[in-house]
Parts: sequence; C-alpha cells; structure tokens
Amino acid sequence: MISAVDAPWALTGLAALGAGVLNAIAGGGSFLTFPALVFVGVPPLSANATSAMAVSPGYLGSTLGFQSQLRALPTALLRREMLTAALGGLLGACLLLLTPARLFAGIVPWLLLLATALFALGPRLSALGQGQGQPRLRQPGLLLVSIYGGYFNGGLGILLMALYTLAGESRLSTVNALKNLNSLVLSLLSVAAFAVAGAIAWPQALWMMAWATLGGWLGARLAQRLPVVWVRRCVISAGLAMSAVFFSRL
Repeated sequence: MISAVDAPWALTGLAALGAGVLNAIAGGGSFLTFPALVFVGVPPLSANATSAMAVSPGYLGSTLGFQSQLRALPTALLRREMLTAALGGLLGACLLLLTPARLFAGIVPWLLLLATALFALGPRLSALGQGQGQPRLRQPGLLLVSIYGGYFNGGLGILLMALYTLAGESRLSTVNALKNLNSLVLSLLSVAAFAVAGAIAWPQALWMMAWATLGGWLGARLAQRLPVVWVRRCVISAGLAMSAVFFSRL
C-alpha cells in the first residue's frame, strides 16, 4: 500500500511513464507531467520547467530514429534551422522566467486549453499546406513556434508539423525528422536556461526522466498495436479535463 509520503512520487512517476508512452504514439505527454507536478505541490512556473526537462529524453530518441532523413537535407539548411530553434527556445525560456509567478498561474488554464485545441486540430493544421506551400513562412514561423515551445511545451510538435506543411514540405518523414530535431534543440536550450535560473525541481525531474524514458520504450512497442485515434481521443479528453481543473482553481 502506498503511504502519504510516497504518493507524490508514485503520481509523478506514473504521469511520466504515461507521458513517455503518449509522446511515442501520438504526442501530448505534457498534459500528464505538468498537472501532476502542480498537484503534488510544485509551483506552476517550476512545474512547467521541470515538465519540459522530464520529457526531453524522448526528443533525442526520436531524432536518432530519423537520421537518414536528416542526412538527406542540406547541411546549411539544418544549421540555419537549428540556430533559429535554439534562439527561439532560449527566448521563450527567458520570457517564462520573467513572467511573474501569479500571472503565469493565471494563464496556465488558457495555455492548456490552447495546447488541447492545437492537438485536436493537428491533422487539419498539418493538411493546410498540401499543394500550396509558403516557403517564406519557414524561418520566421520557426522562430515564433520555438519561442512558444520554450515558454510552454504543450502542442509544440503539432505546431512544428503544421508549419512545415504550410511552408511546402510534402514529405511526412522529413516533416517528422525536422520536428523532432528542432524540438530537441529548443528543448535543450530552454531546459539549460531553466537549470541556470534554478527553476527546475531536480529530484522530481530526474525521477520523471527515468520513467518517461521507460514510457517511450513501451510506447514504441504499443504504437504498432493501439489505434492512434483512440489515443488521440484520450489525450484530448485529458487536456480538457486538466484545463477545467485549472480554471476551477483561479
């Protein structure tokens, strides 16, 4: 039986495990890690930073899985995009650290609701650019999306995939490769900024990273068995429920 002392660790570990599974199958893992940290008493701003660190190992594994697609792209393009993503992630993290804690707590429900809407509309957003790309949107769009990702990670993958399809990238494997690479880069920079600023709850972060990594491994195996549409519906339901809970606490 779990004691009252162990309950917060069990909750955050379970949330990280579920987040790893979700991110491997359909995305949306931050809908579990962020609320779990807040519910066990971590302040919202620190919970956001800790959640970003907890799910970051998954980006590395995903990027390594698309090495062949990335090697096929021009080196100059990859360097330019990585630099843009790094700058955006750092700016977003700094913006978060400059946001007063009370103000951030007030906008959290809206951020969760926005991330849920982005996740729900993901397939439609990704289809908007088919056949009519706008290449000029690519770099400024990447900077804006990276700033959002550095500030609040929810829905980041959906925004990146939508951006690349809108910019005219028709190969889904390339879209996924770039999405994972730039998510990794901006995540590393934002997490580094959070660490330097002392915003990360380290015991919870390290604990959750281990469980999220295990969840990612399990999710990769489940991805071939579970209908993605079911998983997406569960993520959307969780996002709406978490938004409602945080709105009720305002």
